[in-house]
Amino acid sequence: MSHNSFGHVFRVTTWGESHGPAIGCVVDGVPPGLRLSEPDIQTWLDRRKPGSSRFVTQRREPDQVEILSGVFDGRTTGTPVSLMIRNQDARSRDYSAIKNLFRPGHADYTYWKKYGLRDYRGGGRASARETACRVAAGGIARKILGRGVRIRGAMVQMGELAVDRSRWSWAETGRNPFWCPDSRIAKTWESYLDEVRREGNSIGAVIEIVASGVPAGLGAPVYGKLDSDLAGALMGINAVKGVEIGAGFGAAALTGEANADEMRMQDGEVGFLSNHAGGILGGISTGQDVVVRFAVKPTSSIATPRRTVTTRGRDADIATRGRHDPCVGIRGVPVGEAMVACVLADHLLRHRAQCG
Repeated sequence: MSHNSFGHVFRVTTWGESHGPAIGCVVDGVPPGLRLSEPDIQTWLDRRKPGSSRFVTQRREPDQVEILSGVFDGRTTGTPVSLMIRNQDARSRDYSAIKNLFRPGHADYTYWKKYGLRDYRGGGRASARETACRVAAGGIARKILGRGVRIRGAMVQMGELAVDRSRWSWAETGRNPFWCPDSRIAKTWESYLDEVRREGNSIGAVIEIVASGVPAGLGAPVYGKLDSDLAGALMGINAVKGVEIGAGFGAAALTGEANADEMRMQDGEVGFLSNHAGGILGGISTGQDVVVRFAVKPTSSIATPRRTVTTRGRDADIATRGRHDPCVGIRGVPVGEAMVACVLADHLLRHRAQCG
């Protein structure tokens, strides 16, 4: 299988399957001399790991990261940093009943058509388990970006229930299991998702990532635009079906007058009076907050019976048992943060290479 790497100067290659002995990644292009230890990465993995609440999969994985290479005496050496996370709670038997069935909405059929076989145990390489590797790489990316760049994510919509932005509080995202910035809607989501789970169903979500402190000048015309790389990285996350930057699709309803981010001098620097562009103009960062959102479809593995076909071409019904997220968007928040961090780190290093 090709195409397991992303990035240019800061380049990440992930490996492993959901029910294999381990998953991991190799991160190349890390500058030498950065202080890096396993706790620096573990703090981000703990935000994504399964079993953290009743609203996510109950697979119990500690997601303990091990640094195998690229670090000596607590500092990066400039050589590839190899990371490994052992799988400790895989239950392959949960999938034996559906090994010859294609789950609707999942990658079962397309993997089978492309490769002539598939790993039915939890989806194999197509499993969201792979995203732990991205979060680990994102921990290294944040080290490159430094403390001046802050990347925060929030779930802003579950199903048709959206947050009230007048009640937005970043501090609230750490007080509920949904990374929700609106305490009132978070309570509503609890009962809503409990009902969805009891019905053997799932629901989609929208996640917003905001990167503050991003310096102006990151990104390159015409085929290295920062927003296109962000969109590609976020679309590469499992279950993501749409991405928007800044006002996004909402810009289609605005006039040019309303959409223009007017400018004024502020303390001797160019300042913007709004941010419909999401911090990016012409594919290059403006110095404002970089704002991106992505839509995650409902989890495809559900207990509700659905119509499908078998690998032998016969009609059948399927109900997927096992441990699955009723809303994959919850754990998608730290994954989205990590992918934004990786793209920004890559562009920062590319900018230094060209512009010093």
